[in-house]
Amino acid sequence: MSKQHYDVDLCIIGAGSGGLSMAAGAAMLGRSVVLYEADEMGGDCLNYGCVPSKALIAAGKHAYAQGAGARFGTKPAKPKVDFETVKSHIQGVIETIAPVDSQERFEGLGVTVIRQHGRFKDARTVESETTEVKARRFVIATGSRASAPPIPGLDKTPYLTNETVFSMDKQPEHLLIVGAGPIGLELGQSFRRLGSKVDIIDIAPPLGRNEPEHADILVKQLEAEGIVFHAPVNTKKIRETKDGVAIDLEDGTKLTGTHLLVAAGRRPVMDGLNLEAAGIEFDRRGIKTDDCLRTTNKKVFAVGDVSGRGGLTHAAGFHAGILIKSFYFLPPGLNRIMGKATTNRMPAAIYTSPELANIGLSEAEAKEQGVDYKVVRWQFEENDRAIAERDDLGEVKIIATPKGHILGASIVGEGAGDLLQIISLAMTKKIKLSGISFMISPYPTRAEAVKRAASSFYSDAFASPKTRALSGFLSRFH
Repeated sequence: MSKQHYDVDLCIIGAGSGGLSMAAGAAMLGRSVVLYEADEMGGDCLNYGCVPSKALIAAGKHAYAQGAGARFGTKPAKPKVDFETVKSHIQGVIETIAPVDSQERFEGLGVTVIRQHGRFKDARTVESETTEVKARRFVIATGSRASAPPIPGLDKTPYLTNETVFSMDKQPEHLLIVGAGPIGLELGQSFRRLGSKVDIIDIAPPLGRNEPEHADILVKQLEAEGIVFHAPVNTKKIRETKDGVAIDLEDGTKLTGTHLLVAAGRRPVMDGLNLEAAGIEFDRRGIKTDDCLRTTNKKVFAVGDVSGRGGLTHAAGFHAGILIKSFYFLPPGLNRIMGKATTNRMPAAIYTSPELANIGLSEAEAKEQGVDYKVVRWQFEENDRAIAERDDLGEVKIIATPKGHILGASIVGEGAGDLLQIISLAMTKKIKLSGISFMISPYPTRAEAVKRAASSFYSDAFASPKTRALSGFLSRFH
């Protein structure tokens, strides 16, 4: 059978966040684009990750609120959870967002969408079952999927991942989760709030890369809601039982549950790409890319999780933006200087309650790098909006240079992911803490905590004898 041949400006493999952003940007600039996607349009984020998990989190919040209103004068009630309706709600959210990522929308933009598995035929050609594409540039945007740790017995035991957990037939009575990272904590708290028993197991302490005092606040809140942590601990064996699953820990603890969720990391999707034929080097962490996201084949680039530089949906979008600028707005030579995807301001957020969000350097990293820094904080227990809502758990923590340039920040508390955007914008525009301190924040809002933390950086100087003397002298002339 003869194949359909295309000769285009840009060929993309993968219709997740990075691939779709690339396709939309190039098509809107009038470039010819071929996009390969053998599975669901929208990728992991829309279908199995960010979107369904946040929908589940919302359901859990509503269930939890029914039993947490005593302090407001509302009689607590035990929620009656209809898991089929919960699943319908999740699917409805996906279906509402899906048209933005749909094949029809992108074809309307002028993109040629091929719903087949694309693979490299050689260094300048991508092919599928019925097509063959030559392009000026290629972008690999195949993302990542859940990986399974080498725990004895796991390969013989049925388990859930983020790709299957939202389509379960029934709600878990007792959910055992391997992995105390963002996915494990978000899903664990959600199912606990919906009424499931939850145990979380990990070889390392939960959220070890975050500010330890902020991670501790979050873990203690989850424990207060009934989640049981077993971390750090080694897992000796996992096995299937007639009622579900059992886990033997090396400290002698034996756990039993009805369902097992593995949320212990992810691996880049490179299966079947035939990267060797294109001269593209890779390892278990992903495709090898330089600071400009170029692979060892100068015509091929990689974005998002598969690039070894991703791990976050918005990182893939950021990568796509960098490549669009580099491909179509920078002259040759400058794109090697101004088209770099390395950044010190990639934000991350965990959407538990409380949320935990961070950007830039942690205090430990600043100390390790020998950077001269100062830490400022503001507790939500001193924020009037948080007090009014009886939800004052957490704080804002900012790490800055002695001159007020922001190095990084961490926020734990309600709405931390949204509040972090103030600091993200400041870092993007190189606004010092003095700039945030002069921000006019509507009262009462939680965002005032960011302003107050920034303002506290100058408290000692403001109240110093030198400042008092200067203000006293100048006041004589008014």
